Amino acid sequence: MTQAFSGMPKALGHIRVLDLSRVLAGPWCSQNLADLGADVIKIERPGVGDDTRAWGPPYARDADGNNTSEAAYFLTANRGKRSVTVDIATPEGQALIRDLAREADVVLENYKVGQLKRYGLDYASLKEIKPDLVYCSVTGFGQDGPYAHRAGYDFLIQGMGGLMSVTGERDDLPGGGPQKAGVALTDLMTGMYATVAVLAALTHRDRTGQGQYIDMALLDTQVAMLANVGSNYLNSGKAPKRWGNAHANIVPYQTFACADGHIIVATGNDGQYQKFVETGARPDLGADPRFATNPLRVQHRDVLVPLLAEMVKTRTRDEWIAQLEAVGVPCGPINDVGEVFENEQVKARGVAIEMDHPAAGKVKLVRSPMRMSLTPAQADLPPPMLGQHTDEVLRDLLGRSDEEIAALRAKGAI
Repeated sequence: MTQAFSGMPKALGHIRVLDLSRVLAGPWCSQNLADLGADVIKIERPGVGDDTRAWGPPYARDADGNNTSEAAYFLTANRGKRSVTVDIATPEGQALIRDLAREADVVLENYKVGQLKRYGLDYASLKEIKPDLVYCSVTGFGQDGPYAHRAGYDFLIQGMGGLMSVTGERDDLPGGGPQKAGVALTDLMTGMYATVAVLAALTHRDRTGQGQYIDMALLDTQVAMLANVGSNYLNSGKAPKRWGNAHANIVPYQTFACADGHIIVATGNDGQYQKFVETGARPDLGADPRFATNPLRVQHRDVLVPLLAEMVKTRTRDEWIAQLEAVGVPCGPINDVGEVFENEQVKARGVAIEMDHPAAGKVKLVRSPMRMSLTPAQADLPPPMLGQHTDEVLRDLLGRSDEEIAALRAKGAI
């Protein structure tokens, strides 16, 4: 479980990011940029650091199996970065951030609207000293509108942005009701959209010399990622409902209970449906005019799905997967996370990686899914210890002497 691309060129090796963000959405963006080769300087509060450093257990374990201080949650979004501790509430700390911004191409932050302006670290202030700066703000609701000053968290936005209204079992079935996604999808997607926006802004800067401001909002992202669900409403005027593990527009496209577990069957066209029922020894379900096309199957789902469920229960999960794969019907198991990392395809793709770590010795992480032939995404640095690189960055990047660094530390600025 290693990842080695030493000597390979880095797509963003010429870019430096000053990362003032914490928790997940912002750090997910900056980790993407770090994986692509950017020098990411993560600014953290002295003595405390990113909130997620304390979001454990679980924690990374050392060679003896003992817990370290490094929460697994923090590890997931902070590889490839250098940690510098700065108290931005102090004048000296604010001056350091301004000096670091002069040396940066990108500033990324997720403070409350207007908070950094009090410190002279907002876009308008930093643009004065770095006109071509790309400055990306990540908030719950954006920089304007009646909710701009509200705190925004993934769970809240999943509810407010409609995701929970279409996630969970149908209301008329046992266990029905709204559910959040099992991972913080809104945070993660906001981080991904922020990454795209930053890269687009850098491309514009390289062509024109102009920097710009990026306003990323979790609510905007959540509404955008409703995708076909949002489009269905806008074009019908009818709010979509929860379908559990079924699909609103395709039948059958859902989970089924087998003799010994569950499978997913995803028939994307009429031909795949015909092969599914023929494999299940129910050609009559293919010949039935009520089920001949997908629109008809959607119309008659309450009749068809129970018949398919009875059919699927007659065989084991592995039998169904082998037989359906043989005839080209998309299907698969429902793995727990342990099974995911033991999956032969996941192993073959080298998805799990292992990195040296100053406290844990080794930490296990998930590699970037961005596979590029000439400039591969690569993790050169493990998730940093709090303030691990403070002296290094202040000395090498800003030219501060050991005496000046000691004085800043004595004042509590770092």
